[in-house]
Amino acid sequence: MRRVVAVLASVALAVGLLFSGTYSGISADLRKAAAQTVPAQPNIVFILTDDMRKDDLRYMPQTHALLRGGGMSFENAFVSHALCAPSRATIMRGQYAHNDGVWSNSATDSPSTSTGGWQAYRAKGNEADNVATRLHDAGYRTALFGKYMNRYAGTTYKPPGWDRWFAVSTSGEPQYFGYDVVRENNTITHYGTNDDDYMTDVLSSEASTFIQNSAPQGQPFFAYVAPIAPHAPATPAPRDEHAYDGEMGPRLSSFNEGNVSDKPTWIRQLPRLTADRVSAIDNRHERRVESLQAVDDLVQNVVGALNNAGELDDTYIFFTSDNGFHHGEHRIPMQKWRPYEEDVNVPLLVCGPDVAPGSTTYKLALNTDYGPTFMRLAGAQTPAYVDGRSLRPVLRGTVTSWRSAVLLEGAAAYSPSYRGVRTTSTGGVPKRKYVAYTGGQKELYDLSSDPRELANHHSSSSTVATSLAQRLQRLKGCARDTCFTAENGP
Repeated sequence: MRRVVAVLASVALAVGLLFSGTYSGISADLRKAAAQTVPAQPNIVFILTDDMRKDDLRYMPQTHALLRGGGMSFENAFVSHALCAPSRATIMRGQYAHNDGVWSNSATDSPSTSTGGWQAYRAKGNEADNVATRLHDAGYRTALFGKYMNRYAGTTYKPPGWDRWFAVSTSGEPQYFGYDVVRENNTITHYGTNDDDYMTDVLSSEASTFIQNSAPQGQPFFAYVAPIAPHAPATPAPRDEHAYDGEMGPRLSSFNEGNVSDKPTWIRQLPRLTADRVSAIDNRHERRVESLQAVDDLVQNVVGALNNAGELDDTYIFFTSDNGFHHGEHRIPMQKWRPYEEDVNVPLLVCGPDVAPGSTTYKLALNTDYGPTFMRLAGAQTPAYVDGRSLRPVLRGTVTSWRSAVLLEGAAAYSPSYRGVRTTSTGGVPKRKYVAYTGGQKELYDLSSDPRELANHHSSSSTVATSLAQRLQRLKGCARDTCFTAENGP
């Protein structure tokens, strides 16, 4: 608790310093960027963490100050399929998993698909047309730094659409030291175990150099920056190894849930967490938040590079995660993929031209939206296959009608396959979540009164369940405009 209080205090201090001028040119340019008219083709920087929970943001004071203090925070940002490769495929294509065809991280993760990860993404033809190719064709200088897709390994292949390619080889569990990087000239560079080989720092340096080199060339740029933190093994940078010694994991009311009699069978079969399991959760959490300190530095370095290059006022910066993670909620000791809030509700911060500093939105955002948002900002044509929508009217504060629901979906991995619908409060109707699993089990939560999903009301709310089941039926097979209609509809 003392550590959390200290972190919150440091966040408050950082925000105060930001607007008092201690961050000098950076803070001034962030305010100027928010006040300016959007350039015809603004630069776009997309920072994507790996397995980061929404509440992990409280451990990143620089990111809080620069992006949340200098831009917009999305309280209701979600991923449809809370697993690395499916989420990243959705980001690139702007499609739900049932349309882009990527359901798992690898061929061994799910019986619902013969391939997964990068192999599935490529086999489905998704690399031929996506946000990178669209922005490249619109005149952008494009670059990827870090994790591309699970199982991108054993190759020097560079997908189309990327001018700068610095992709980490990921054949198994990612490593923060001792890893290989594939470059755009079809070469592989090995990084060792010296302090300056630490992956997050290398990505920070490479992304900053790309920004500095791109600025004088007179064309807009798109930088996709994807560190692996805080994914396991969550190795912190040497300088951060003891930054949070003894830090306990979050203790939500759903932590080590006592009564799970109303939950699906796969939850009811989980034992209460033992003292050893709780200790392991705390130790993992400590490593995770320590690994995020270098990501916090990366954010500061990228913003600083933009400022020094004179590009900050012409740049949108997006910061989010591919999915969340479990720390003992509902007795689930670890991992993601499930439809619970800890896995699907992710951080999303955006700053840039015409984004009000320190603003908050409660509009539902989804990872299907990044592709069409970037294309809309870039003036590129949005392809007909896209299921998502541009967030630009939300960022500008001009949105009128908006979606009231999103689809949650997952193939069998840590539980049976499921499809679900997650709604927001509209017209006095409370926000709810309805999930239907393969095999017939269902969950229904009133998130307005039960945000931690403790009381499953499916058996006692037949009218509500029927209505949500009908909406889910429309969503789970939607494509393109029908997704838009189903998300907006009752």
